[in-house]
Amino acid sequence: VGAAAAALLVSACSSGGTSGGGGQTGFITGSDGIATAKKGERADAPELSGETVDGGQVDVADYKGKVVVLNVWGSWCPPCRAEAKNFEKVYQDVKDQGVQFVGINTRDTSTGPARAFEKDYGVTYPSLYDPAGRLMLRFEKGTLNPQAVPSTLIIDREGKVAARTLQALSEEKLRKMLAPYLQPEK
Repeated sequence: VGAAAAALLVSACSSGGTSGGGGQTGFITGSDGIATAKKGERADAPELSGETVDGGQVDVADYKGKVVVLNVWGSWCPPCRAEAKNFEKVYQDVKDQGVQFVGINTRDTSTGPARAFEKDYGVTYPSLYDPAGRLMLRFEKGTLNPQAVPSTLIIDREGKVAARTLQALSEEKLRKMLAPYLQPEK
């Protein structure tokens, strides 16, 4: 698993880029780099639970019924530092609308740098501590899975992966990505 995680993260911490969709993947990537899957064609989010950076416990399944914004980050990643305050600002604005943010901290060899990152950027939502990237590997191949650091996914209220981007997000782009899921979907 370690070698697979290392291979998965080899292209990590890029400042942008998109990954194609189409064919048999069941999702499409827009010109803005945000890939989406239509309701009814979305894959279930995998089991994502464990210890958090601050020593607590989180199970994403506990948030079923809420929209979950899942952000894969590392304290060592410049684009992650650039987007951190944007995520916290949007989180504060939408947390009372049935939205939960959860981070997945990866490739930090101890929780110290991750805790310092959260303190420096004022991050108040929980982050799972995943130094080896094992949680990222739980997503099915060919789905909207995290493939780089940073990656951001939207998990809909039914626990299915609805959207993904493989780039750092401005506050405006994060709000645009999240907006379609704030209202009940048709």
